[in-house]
Amino acid sequence: MANMQTPSSPPQPPTHVNQITILSIDGGGIRGIIPGTILAFLESELQKLDGADARLADYFDVISGTSTGGLVTAMLAAPNKQNRPLFAAKDINDFYLENCPKIFPQDSSPFASAANLVKTLRGPKYDGKFLHSIVKEKLGHTELHQTLTNIVIPTFDIKRLQPTIFSSYNVKNNPSTDALLSDICIGTSAAPTYLPAYYFETKDPSGKVREFNLIDGGVAANNPTLVAISEVSKAINREGPDSYRMNPMEYGRFLVLSLGTGTAKSEEKYDAEEAAKWDDTLTGTLSSVDVATKENLENLVKVGEELLKKQVSRVNLATGVFEPINKMTNEEALRKLAKLLSREKHLRDAKSAVGN
Repeated sequence: MANMQTPSSPPQPPTHVNQITILSIDGGGIRGIIPGTILAFLESELQKLDGADARLADYFDVISGTSTGGLVTAMLAAPNKQNRPLFAAKDINDFYLENCPKIFPQDSSPFASAANLVKTLRGPKYDGKFLHSIVKEKLGHTELHQTLTNIVIPTFDIKRLQPTIFSSYNVKNNPSTDALLSDICIGTSAAPTYLPAYYFETKDPSGKVREFNLIDGGVAANNPTLVAISEVSKAINREGPDSYRMNPMEYGRFLVLSLGTGTAKSEEKYDAEEAAKWDDTLTGTLSSVDVATKENLENLVKVGEELLKKQVSRVNLATGVFEPINKMTNEEALRKLAKLLSREKHLRDAKSAVGN
């Protein structure tokens, strides 16, 4: 879907577009494993349709994410040496399973709770050193303008007291935001009380230095879907409808996959049969963002796998409860989405080949 650019050129407007395709991933710390499981399934379905080399970045015009979702965004869109995505979707959970215990080390001593409370009162619960090193190691010197498809990652600048949106759509007009992906990811992941705020600088072509003092983007922009749609709409306004072959208000032509990381179970009475139903409403350590024990991480994988088998649900606006809307499972809905994404990509490729 996204044009395969050289690492030195930003993604270009999809001039042969029928739909704008958007992937959005919420924050949630270690619970990023849940959307990781969903994305691995979707990419495997695309590979069945279009071959083993198919990657999500080929099909989505923009990938957006906050906090842990921002990290997943960068993993899917950053180029490797062959100018293909650095990570396949199936690699995301392996990254979390291997590295989360080192990012969020667990104290198993009898006084762990008291020690954690003292730590929290003094400053962030974790020092972030391993997170910083592993993100810098994996993403290297890749900058925002080099991603294989457009990305949008919200952060919050605690010195400016305002959100800072790192957007492929805006990097030309605001080159001071053309930061290293590693710095952007560390910034959007710096959840208050868990990880320290993150400072870095960029220098624009004129030599002007800009300082960033960032924390978790979810503090002010906890809906990356809305931020992505806003960025696309502004880009259409800026570039003109001819660049996208659509108007900025044609939201019916936006094809959006928005992935959460589970929700905390609301307080209610339930019996043993109800408690045995494992879904994306999380309780106990499953609902935490940092309990990175082997057991909890593996259980989060199971939550994602079980969610695929469950019926498609929608929030009842009156009660706030998820309710099934039809007999289709999430797995079946993702297969349907894969076909839509594949069809859109083939349509664009065909139009591009004949220059229409």
